Amino acid sequence: MQKTKTRYFLVDGIRGIAIVNMVIFHFLYDVFIVYGKYPLWYGLPEIHIWQQMICGTFIFISGFVWSWGMEGNLRRGIRFNLYGMIISLVTLIVIPSETIWFGILNFIGCAILLMFPLQKMIKDISPVWGVGICFLLFTICKQIQYGYIGIRDLVQMQIPDILYSIKILTPFGFPFSGFRSSDYFPILPWMFLYLCGYFLNKIFIEHNGWQQIAQKRIPFISIIGSRTIWIYLLHQPVSMLICKLLFD
Repeated sequence: MQKTKTRYFLVDGIRGIAIVNMVIFHFLYDVFIVYGKYPLWYGLPEIHIWQQMICGTFIFISGFVWSWGMEGNLRRGIRFNLYGMIISLVTLIVIPSETIWFGILNFIGCAILLMFPLQKMIKDISPVWGVGICFLLFTICKQIQYGYIGIRDLVQMQIPDILYSIKILTPFGFPFSGFRSSDYFPILPWMFLYLCGYFLNKIFIEHNGWQQIAQKRIPFISIIGSRTIWIYLLHQPVSMLICKLLFD
């Protein structure tokens, strides 16, 4: 069991930067999409890249710190799934058109739990190879929800349609016809990015220089980064209240 008593504030800082970006992103989403001020905004390529980078950062960091939270990971995994279910229920009732099914909190909750059996299966893999292989698999499986695997515009292989007709496979990356979620992060491909973080941690703990750098604080941002879950849960209601005051 890997433990750490040292606080790596740079990790908090990276999370802090990501949550600040997420708050801004969701506020703009509410203005442009929910309130219809610029319906084309979400379809812009640069906005998609921004959104993927924000969520990818949270997923990668969650995988990176998994080994440091072994004692609380079971509770953490269950808690994240409960938070995700609550968000699904709230969005279904309050904003049905923007209902979230298997969003990032449910993914992270499931990834935390899946790591218990997975760590035993991958314990002998070289961390360098682990990062490389998992990133390659993440890239290859990135379009799996759209029906194929491979590298876009280069090499692609169609996935059998039958996998997308079984509703229970939707959380795994095979959404059924008609499925819609305003925030969808399935097991595939995102588990591979989570594993990239897990393997990078193994490399990190062997480098004292990296550890010394990671103990540096990013003023204010590192504090925000240590409270990301509460900011995540509270920022959207606040954003919607501000939009209501501005536009209703």
